[in-house]
Amino acid sequence: MDWQELTRLTQGQEVVVERVRLVEQGITIEGQFELPQLAGLTVEEQVFVTAFVRCHGSIKEMERIFGISYPTVKARLNRIAEQLEFVQTDPAPSRAEIIDRLRCGEISAAQAAEELEGLR
Repeated sequence: MDWQELTRLTQGQEVVVERVRLVEQGITIEGQFELPQLAGLTVEEQVFVTAFVRCHGSIKEMERIFGISYPTVKARLNRIAEQLEFVQTDPAPSRAEIIDRLRCGEISAAQAAEELEGLR
């Protein structure tokens, strides 16, 4: 079964993967794994996002490929974006991380105090 068939079968329902097999290593991992957010999109939305990435974010190129207008590209991107939670790529450091950086001399006491204050 390929990803497109799986996407059509699940029709946006929540899916939990319970077994993953690494074919080349002969390893099977069991547990409960959530699929990535993009897997929850429709096949058409996934194709649209893939095309957008391949076009390096060029809306003009998307207009050309799909034969649609600029506002239509923007509207589709906005609809897709509304379905996705944005992942924090640079999370705030923990108290322990700040203290470790202070101990190692990477930051001053004043910087550590400021960062710790920001955690509240």
